[in-house]
Amino acid sequence: MTQVNALEQVQRQIMWNRLLSMVEEQAQVLIRTAFSTSVREAGDLSAGVFDLKGRMLAQAVTGTPGHVNAMAASVGFFLDRFPPASMAKGDVYITNDPWLGTGHMHDFTVVTPTFLNGRVVALFASTSHVVDVGGRGFGADARQVYEEGLRIPIMELAKRGVMNEALLAIVRANVREPVQVEGDLYSLAVCNETGCRRLIEMMGEFGLDSLETLAETVIENSRQAMLAEIRALPFGVYENAMRIDGFEKEIDLVARMTIGETGIDVDFTGTSPVSSYGINVPITYTQAYASFGVRCVIGGAVPNNAGSLAPVRVTAPEGSILNAPDPCAVTARHVIGQMLPDVMLGCLYQAKPEAVPAEGTSCLWITALLGGHGIAGDNEGGGGAGEPFTISMFHAGGTGGRPGKDGLNATAFPSGVRNTPVEINETIAPIVIWHKEYREDSGGAGEHRGGTGQVMEIAHAQGAPFAISGMFDRIEHPPRGRGGGADGTRGRVRLGSGVELAGKGRQTVPAGERLVLEMPGGGGLGEAKNRPRERIDRDVQNGFVSREAAARDYNWSGPEE
Repeated sequence: MTQVNALEQVQRQIMWNRLLSMVEEQAQVLIRTAFSTSVREAGDLSAGVFDLKGRMLAQAVTGTPGHVNAMAASVGFFLDRFPPASMAKGDVYITNDPWLGTGHMHDFTVVTPTFLNGRVVALFASTSHVVDVGGRGFGADARQVYEEGLRIPIMELAKRGVMNEALLAIVRANVREPVQVEGDLYSLAVCNETGCRRLIEMMGEFGLDSLETLAETVIENSRQAMLAEIRALPFGVYENAMRIDGFEKEIDLVARMTIGETGIDVDFTGTSPVSSYGINVPITYTQAYASFGVRCVIGGAVPNNAGSLAPVRVTAPEGSILNAPDPCAVTARHVIGQMLPDVMLGCLYQAKPEAVPAEGTSCLWITALLGGHGIAGDNEGGGGAGEPFTISMFHAGGTGGRPGKDGLNATAFPSGVRNTPVEINETIAPIVIWHKEYREDSGGAGEHRGGTGQVMEIAHAQGAPFAISGMFDRIEHPPRGRGGGADGTRGRVRLGSGVELAGKGRQTVPAGERLVLEMPGGGGLGEAKNRPRERIDRDVQNGFVSREAAARDYNWSGPEE
């Protein structure tokens, strides 16, 4: 290798690192300018840079797999509608179409072209979850997508630097929180603009007039690195199935994973058909979380981009719940889609058992609450309607026991979002959270204990009735243990008076009542008899495991003297 070629390689690696840095800055700008708590506090977003073929070159570490990997596919749809030759400086494009974006209408994806010397050289894209898009609100009750809110086709959010006021007026007129939603659309545009500026700075610094050479380097190096990881696995066909609660009936998620020389193929043939309610999953979201599940074990050190994603190919039969066609209802698609990494891990456990954890809660326990006129019965119990509000609180149960470690307590995997702080929720909505603590005995017993869930108790601050849109799972079917570990504890949704509520669907919390959420714990990994005594002592001391459960599950007779 000549000195010039060596220098070029070093420069390309520096530029690649700069791309990673600029998309992370893009994501942080989105967080700092966002209006909704789902972005600002929980980090439910994605940010990335793309070449003119629609290939993702870099993604921000900050963000969720469902957004990032689905956004990676959606930019191609934007280019079909607006080819680079039709773009002008100052243009910004937007959609929340579930089949062209990230799977449901509460996610807006915004794409901004980057111009250098009058030519488009790249695209920046970002996605965030907004609090409301009208319709029935955030929940699983709808029967068709038309009921779920305002659907924006791929169109201009701004043209030559002028915002599309007609679009913004339509959005404001159709959502319950117009200031928050409009503010989030501006934050998506401004974070992309930040990425554009940083890219132009870098290209000027290195004397580039195109990203084509750098793009090919990034994509090909990543593809080869991912293939090398895959080829180190034992080739073969691995199958796994998971039964979960569903809405009107149970759902079976069935996967067949083929590992071979050219990559990994995942086929979901045998999975249950579409639901009559809004828990269906568009194929892009299925591909996003299934490929992420593979990447959790295989190629985790390889940067996520079009090259590293390409060797993992995911298909599902159209009409199955994992490839739901338009106009299926899809708002709560995360309840099903976020189970897929655990389905993938069940396949990979057969090929690489030393690297795979037990099952966890998997799907977020998003608590969508609504109040005000007509929401929950204006005069029920004499409490009056109370002030109108809409809030989505992001919370999670426990993850499964991990190789060499216990599961994580009350931690969102695979989504990676953060629990939204109690203080923030109580500030922006008329609610009081009376109780929030770890759920004792919820983690499955094992050599490596499952992570504990959490318990929350929520009431209306004014004593009025309010509604909850249930989007919870793992109530009938708990996270399964692995390698001899015990299952985690099932979730539960109830009123403070003891009345049981369903895991899915809009339900009323009557005036003066409290909503109680008991979130699942993760499954245990390995046999409980192999758990070190000092860890059991510590679990009892910390309140994760009761003395009774320690005696029953671990044959524990008290702390060592």
